Amino acid sequence: MTDEDLVRTAIRAAADAGEDVPIGAVVFAPDGTVLAQARNAREALGDPTAHAEVLALREAATKYGDGWRLDGCTLAVTLEPCTMCAGALVLARVSRLVFGAWEPKTGAVGSLWDVVRDRRLNHRPEVRGGVLEEECADLLERFFRTQR
Repeated sequence: MTDEDLVRTAIRAAADAGEDVPIGAVVFAPDGTVLAQARNAREALGDPTAHAEVLALREAATKYGDGWRLDGCTLAVTLEPCTMCAGALVLARVSRLVFGAWEPKTGAVGSLWDVVRDRRLNHRPEVRGGVLEEECADLLERFFRTQR
């Protein structure tokens, strides 16, 4: 699969987010199969940690490896992860991150901070951002237009 295919899968995961911001995340095993996918569910669950990335990482960790290490896996997400999500993917030992739109206000993979490349940490995933950026940004723009 190409990086574009990975992000398209994350875009599909973001669909039907209801009252939550439409962000989708998918964890792919090293062989390219989907281990887990999720969309934001903070509003639905009343949980401030229910970001798409965290939910997908939790589910993938139950299906792969030794219960929490996601070595060799790729996380695809529609929006640049925040500090919590960037920290979670580092702690989960995700090998690769591919994301769509950049998030200049809270992004922690190069925009505001760069948690995943901090040399003080013992794990640094490979990163590719801006994949299908316009499509991913359009999801958010449409959502926020309806909120106003």
